[in-house]
Amino acid sequence: MMTADSGHSGSRFAVEATANSHFAWIRTRLALENTFLAWVRTAASLIGFGFTIVQFFERLPPLKRKPLLPGGPRDLGLALILAGVIALGVAALQYRSINQYLRNNGFEVLVGALDGRYKSATPALAVLLFLIGLFAFFTVFFRLS
Repeated sequence: MMTADSGHSGSRFAVEATANSHFAWIRTRLALENTFLAWVRTAASLIGFGFTIVQFFERLPPLKRKPLLPGGPRDLGLALILAGVIALGVAALQYRSINQYLRNNGFEVLVGALDGRYKSATPALAVLLFLIGLFAFFTVFFRLS
C-alpha cells in the first residue's frame, strides 16, 4: 500500500514492501513493456508500409498519361518511413524515462531481486528497427533514378 509521504524528499509516496505493492509494481512494469511493444509494432508497420508503397509504384508499368504528382508515391513512402522512425524514437525515450522512474524514486524496495535478473529484449529490438528504418529512409531518399 502506498501512502502520501510527508518527510521523504524526492519521492511522492512512501513505498511499503508488501506483496500487493510488489505485484502492482510488476504489473506496471509489464504494462510499460506492453505499451512499448505496441509502439514498436506500429513503427514497424509504418516503415514497412512506406517502403512497400515506394517499391510498388516503382515497379508499375509507365502510365499512358502523365501523373499529377510524379513523385507522390515516393514522398508518401518517405513520410511514412520517417513517421515510423520518429515514433519509435519518441517511444524509446518515453520508455527509458518511465523505466528509470520505476527503478528509482523510492521504488527500489519493490524492485528487489528482479533488478539484476530481468532484462528485456525489447530495447534491442527497437534499436535494430530504428537502424533498419533509417537505412530504408536513406535508401529511398538517395536512390538515383
